[in-house]
Amino acid sequence: MRTTLTAVFGIFLSTFFTVGATMPIDSLGPPKGTTTARASTEIALPRLHLAGDSTMSDKVALAYPERGWGQLLPVFMSQQLHIVNHAANGRSTLRFANEGRWQLLLSELQAGDYVLLQFGHNDQKITDPERYAAADSTYQAYLSRFIAEAQAKGAFPLLATPICRRDFTETGQLRDGLAEYAEATRTVAKKLKVPLFDLHQLSCDDLTNFGPTASQAYFIQIPAGIYQQFPDGKTDNTHLNVVGASWIAQLFVRELKRQQHPLASFVWRELI
Repeated sequence: MRTTLTAVFGIFLSTFFTVGATMPIDSLGPPKGTTTARASTEIALPRLHLAGDSTMSDKVALAYPERGWGQLLPVFMSQQLHIVNHAANGRSTLRFANEGRWQLLLSELQAGDYVLLQFGHNDQKITDPERYAAADSTYQAYLSRFIAEAQAKGAFPLLATPICRRDFTETGQLRDGLAEYAEATRTVAKKLKVPLFDLHQLSCDDLTNFGPTASQAYFIQIPAGIYQQFPDGKTDNTHLNVVGASWIAQLFVRELKRQQHPLASFVWRELI
């Protein structure tokens, strides 16, 4: 995706006050008359379960600009696909399992459902034993376990690589601090033959093209004097604002279509 800054701010203005809040039903799916839904008595609607960290999760503090891309995903998909977002802030594969979040997701999983797994940001925190999962061992083991257990329920797992951080050198070169976990995710996907959505590569490519200045529009850039918790402002180059969440959601839905994945039939728009 190569969205211009003008288009980006158009997205921001049209969604900032609506995304994450209770929205009219038409804003979460295609306009009336564009699809013909089957009656619930004929066939159960498919579900897509999201499992991941803060870059994907729903945010309930509407006054704060942070949004997860999974929170924006329903805006791009038909209402015939029910999206269940289990992603949570600060979670790694290890913590997601040990807290019982994966078991809860598994208990809700039905045959024919889809499960999208995206971790890595917190798995690399080596100083935190409750979250650290080494890329070459524990991280891959947990992803493999999640995939096997989802398949045992008759569900279809999908893997996404962790999205890129906005981390530029003084000379404007993008650093890639998540390359090891992105590659580990690709390894598991190839080994277990599950669909891979390389959001890491796509988002890193985009950030490189955006550059240090233009890329600020996608992440948390809070000026001083807005939030009591951050009187001096805050710069957060990991977490997305509504513009950034829309950007990553667009990358995902476009990959669905490019790969001709079955879920592509539920994409009803690529731009807000």
